[in-house]
Amino acid sequence: MSDSHVTDRLEVVAHTRNLAIVREFLHSAIKRSRLPQRDVNKVVLAVDEAVANTIQHGYEGRVDGTVEVLIDADEQRFTVRIRDNGISYDAAKGSEAKANIDMQAHITAGSKRGLGLFIMRKVMDEVRYTSREGDMNELTLVKLIVSGQ
Repeated sequence: MSDSHVTDRLEVVAHTRNLAIVREFLHSAIKRSRLPQRDVNKVVLAVDEAVANTIQHGYEGRVDGTVEVLIDADEQRFTVRIRDNGISYDAAKGSEAKANIDMQAHITAGSKRGLGLFIMRKVMDEVRYTSREGDMNELTLVKLIVSGQ
């Protein structure tokens, strides 16, 4: 394990007031990693969207849920895994519907929702979602660290 290897874990109650705690946790890990400054806001935006969606849609307002955020960063990649036990998301249906979204039409129509996964896919290099029925959902977000840029 090199000096720049960062691993960290946070678990919070699935409530929007805890989004600030997740952001602080993420910024702390980013500072210890090799993630270039140009990518910091992208990673923060993607994680914020993912956790907010989990809280809002995965738990649908229930107060007994938790969200776990795991970070594993090395010289090549900054990886964030977000785990929950909420309602699983139909990633296949969502990805087809959102893959070729017309942003201008979406904004003109006054839509402010439904862009979370689209945004995550635009700003991250890898987005993977797995769900084990009745067990755990896991969203993995990866930002590649390209040296020399």
